[in-house]
Amino acid sequence: MKSKIIIAAMALLVGVLSACEKRDYLLGMPEYDHHYYIAYVPYTNAQIIVNKSQAALVKFPVSFNSSFTRSYDAVAQYTLTPAVITGTTAAVLGTDFNVVDRNGTVINPVDGKYSIVFPKAVKARDTIYIKLLNNPAPGARAVNVDLIENVTSEYRVDTMSVAFRRPLRIN
Repeated sequence: MKSKIIIAAMALLVGVLSACEKRDYLLGMPEYDHHYYIAYVPYTNAQIIVNKSQAALVKFPVSFNSSFTRSYDAVAQYTLTPAVITGTTAAVLGTDFNVVDRNGTVINPVDGKYSIVFPKAVKARDTIYIKLLNNPAPGARAVNVDLIENVTSEYRVDTMSVAFRRPLRIN
């Protein structure tokens, strides 16, 4: 009797699975062919806490997500915004920290925005670098390094809701 129940259950399972209609789903939608995403790695908005006397550059790795190789370079953008972290005051660019390249050379924003270029819009990882300036003023300072959307006539670089902001607390 037990084997008949098992055989009946297997037959029912095979019947259910074979009754499913096969559908061809689109692999992509044309309106998203030139839509890319950038996010912090790891994929969180976790706060980074550093000591203001730290000599090493603070590194924020980012991931550019793409499935294509294009004829254009995709440009992702980021900006600095005041952080609302209890017990801190706003960190000041040029006083508490600078945005720099991997060699420590200061990068200046254009209209308040910094850029990361991804050649041929190929999936890649890059890094945002912050150099601390050891400001002697007492108290903790904070700033958010926010990835922002960049929309052009050729493409769109968007952000992910759970990995677009990196709060930096400088103690």
